[in-house]
Amino acid sequence: MVAAVVVVGVDDKASAASLQTAQIQEGGTVQEVRVEGTERIEPETVRSYLVLQAGDTFENAKIDQSLKALFATGLFADVTLRRDGNALIVRVVENPIINRVAFEGNSKYDDKALTDEVQLKPRTVYTRTRVQADVKRILDLYRRGGRFAATVEPKVVQLPQNRVDLIFEIDEGSTTGIRSINFVGNQNFDTSELLPILSTKESRWYRFFSTDDTYDPDRLTYDRELLRKFYLQHGYADFRVVSAVAELTPAKDGFIVTFTIDEGERYKFGKIDLDVKLKALTNDELRPLLLDQPGDWYNADDVEKTIAGLTDAVGTKGYAFIDIQPQINRSREAHTIDITYVISEASRVYVERIDINGNVRTLDKVIRREFLLAEGDAFNTSKLRRSQQRIKDLGFFKKAEVTNTPGSAPDRTVVNVNVEEQSTGELSIGAGYSTSDGVLGNFGIRERNLLGRGQDLRLNGTLSQRSSQIDLSFTEPYFLDHRVAAGFDLFATNRNNQKLDTYSQFSVGGVLRLGYQITDNLRQTLRYTLRNDTITNISTTASPYIQAEKGGRTTSAVGQTLLYDRRDNRQDPTEGYFISFDTSVAGLAGNTDYVKGVVQGATYYSIVPEWVITVSGEGGYVQGTNGQPVHLSDRFFIGGDNLRGFSTGGVGPHDVNTSDSLGGNKYYLGSTTLDFPLGLPKEFGVTGRVFTDFGSLFSLDQHGPGIADSAALRVSTGFGISWKSPLGPIKLDLGIPIKKQPSDSTEIFRVGFGTRF
Repeated sequence: MVAAVVVVGVDDKASAASLQTAQIQEGGTVQEVRVEGTERIEPETVRSYLVLQAGDTFENAKIDQSLKALFATGLFADVTLRRDGNALIVRVVENPIINRVAFEGNSKYDDKALTDEVQLKPRTVYTRTRVQADVKRILDLYRRGGRFAATVEPKVVQLPQNRVDLIFEIDEGSTTGIRSINFVGNQNFDTSELLPILSTKESRWYRFFSTDDTYDPDRLTYDRELLRKFYLQHGYADFRVVSAVAELTPAKDGFIVTFTIDEGERYKFGKIDLDVKLKALTNDELRPLLLDQPGDWYNADDVEKTIAGLTDAVGTKGYAFIDIQPQINRSREAHTIDITYVISEASRVYVERIDINGNVRTLDKVIRREFLLAEGDAFNTSKLRRSQQRIKDLGFFKKAEVTNTPGSAPDRTVVNVNVEEQSTGELSIGAGYSTSDGVLGNFGIRERNLLGRGQDLRLNGTLSQRSSQIDLSFTEPYFLDHRVAAGFDLFATNRNNQKLDTYSQFSVGGVLRLGYQITDNLRQTLRYTLRNDTITNISTTASPYIQAEKGGRTTSAVGQTLLYDRRDNRQDPTEGYFISFDTSVAGLAGNTDYVKGVVQGATYYSIVPEWVITVSGEGGYVQGTNGQPVHLSDRFFIGGDNLRGFSTGGVGPHDVNTSDSLGGNKYYLGSTTLDFPLGLPKEFGVTGRVFTDFGSLFSLDQHGPGIADSAALRVSTGFGISWKSPLGPIKLDLGIPIKKQPSDSTEIFRVGFGTRF
């Protein structure tokens, strides 16, 4: 009879099993299974994992399986199996129990974030395999954050009763940025032209507020698509990215990214035609919707826009089921691409259901009401695309994807909506300076998706050297489940500007609003305003026309705004136009009576990318009714931001003896501005502009030799700089009046600065 002892470590299972099989003599019956070395674990528990039990015959195969089964539990650091006569002796060394898990050296991620990442917890069994797995998880976390030089060293502190403290010593290292980005194969575009296209940026000192200069493999994949899109826009239909490689420097302090590209040949549009297979439509009806002409450089974006335009146009003709396929014929010899847009009737498909996924806080109905399709409707790709854009425009989601998949029948489709929510709460504390108000501070709190219902609640307060204001606003975008936005505004404003206005004005009131879309681009807003204005603190040297305004007045007014908007972006437009018409009538109650109208409009044109010409204009008229004059608080004032080169209220009727601005009943303004980049990196957010402003303010109710009231044209020109800084917008304008009146007050420099953090 041969007896053998096998001592097995956690990483030596295979060799231990083979050794055990080779040295234990087979034959005979197991009379007893004796377990030794257990502390926490019951011997019967150890026996339950064995394949070889009392009453079985000694077999190497079963001994080997028992050995593996014990190690598979993860409970033991070492196992000894030996045969003593007809007894099987199982001696185990239990793995320790973790008393606590701690982290040292971490600052980028707090202990909670790291604890959530690792799988080992207090009161769980310690194994080296699990520790190494957790080390890898921590390193992966740091690498996702751009720290590829991070190291993690696990330390074990032995404690009584076979317990241990597990400590991960972390050296986070510095952020591993992008040392350089190189292009191989670019013949027609310089590296300086391609770099701004990428979302990945080279590390520079001024990118301390951005993470775009840290390595992210997903971002690199996105950059491949951005390059492809750029080249397809410029006619390179054969373009492809051969490879995109990121190599870590030997010091692990940066990546060198190399894009190898094949530009291919550049193509022009050849023959562009339509093949309309719908009975009620002809090619001539749809031909004006083609965006390109033969001889133009090929542009894949224009092809997509043409398909979208044709889809919308055909859809308005009553065709819910259409299929538009561009048939492309590429001539590599002539470097031309012929396109025929084949428009045919598609199979009839209806929306079976709309499934929404990913919304945790936002109610389903908030998303569903943005759909132009409903269950049972005829499926329309144009409406599906516009519905997706409407969901994105809500601003509630970081990602919003709308797709469709086959339904339960060939004529059914299921619309799938996948969203990823983002924070919709905003807390802002601001400080800044403006020429009009001096040093100012601002506090604001806003929730754009209140209780997940899509409601907007906002509270703002501003305090400056010359004014203070607080306002509360609430908007329900779908009042009574209709596409009608209802809301209210409450405000209180106190302006104390003896330096500029020689009087103080306190206004308090509220506005009820009701807005609705007439068409996709035309919107009307109705409102009722109740406001009380009190003029006090009038300087003894103020104009008698201002002194006559002393006291309080209540205004009760109804009004409306009609807006037609075709801008590509309301915040930073580069193309399109808008026009609005605003009217209001006061006198339903209170002691103020007037009618007022204001017309505004602007058009935007991009001559080359990032060079935008803006031509804008506006005009207004206010007239007292029921024999009342227009009071000071209801008149128009121009100058400052809307007529650069002139100070706030510096243009229009004045008291010639005191130089006080009295406001006017009629005005017009116009401006032509060219915005352009200054050659700095785009993420700087610094742009320049040149402008010419013109306008006039006139027609005061009061008349007399002491009032200067001229309708003469005022003109100014100048240049400015804007910086969209991480802490808020900064604007600096230098305006030079080139046509003015003697009573006008000019202002060459104008600065506005605000911070939010």
